[in-house]
Amino acid sequence: MKIIEVMRLPLSVDLSGFVHLLRRLQVPHRVSEEGEAQVLWAPDSLAENVRELYQRFPEGNADLELDAEPAVAGLPEKGPSLAEQARACKVTAGILLLCLIVAGITGLGENLSTLGWFTFLDFHVQGDYLYFNPLAQSLDQGQWWRLVSPMLLHFGVLHLAMNGLWYWELGKRIELRQGPWLLLGLTLLFSLVSNLAQHLSSGPSLFGGLSGVLYGLLGHIWLYQWLAPNRHFSLPKGVLVMMLVWLVVCLTGVVGQLGLGQIANAAHVGGLLIGCLTGLLGGALARRKLSA
Repeated sequence: MKIIEVMRLPLSVDLSGFVHLLRRLQVPHRVSEEGEAQVLWAPDSLAENVRELYQRFPEGNADLELDAEPAVAGLPEKGPSLAEQARACKVTAGILLLCLIVAGITGLGENLSTLGWFTFLDFHVQGDYLYFNPLAQSLDQGQWWRLVSPMLLHFGVLHLAMNGLWYWELGKRIELRQGPWLLLGLTLLFSLVSNLAQHLSSGPSLFGGLSGVLYGLLGHIWLYQWLAPNRHFSLPKGVLVMMLVWLVVCLTGVVGQLGLGQIANAAHVGGLLIGCLTGLLGGALARRKLSA
């Protein structure tokens, strides 16, 4: 099954009602913005059904039953599977797959010889100590990937699982609304900024994980949704409050004192700030397009 372009409509057309109808009928789909147009994507096997459905109910105000409506007889009775969601959100799934691969290669941070391939600073082990090389030396040697690769490192199963779940929830929202290339660009940008912030704050040290990127995605969705509301970016208020409260708790140092490990607070703050900035800029541009 391939995901294809089903319809391309001006941004001035309100698709929210029709999209709600597709969700009610459990039709796999996504909507992306491309220039001055919005594009509706769906599986190729359902493309004709979706087009016909839109011709009959463009505002989505239909009280339909799947068993009684021949126009939608070909639609699935169940919602999209995890595999279908992954195919529709390739960048989100790809980043998570890379995290799993790196977790295996590095033994979740236990294998120092392979861990050094992905750390922000290259290092060598001498006795019981790690000695880090200057960042400029690594960059002179062409190791530019180190600026973003720490996001793929995780230290423990729980660390990987929690970050992976949150990246899936936040990343696919951005990919479905703004497209895969924007999500990839934001992920790399947020990783770069959060890694630099942590390095400048803590100096030569080991750190890694997607959490700086996650706070960037959160800030982006939060302020983008505030300026240009859309169902893809609608987050329960409890999620935002919980993550911000957790950030404040981590900043107090309580987590480290409880023996739960060191938290890369500068990476979290740096990610959140750059994410808020991109959310403000993107939301303002989207709002301007809608009001034009």
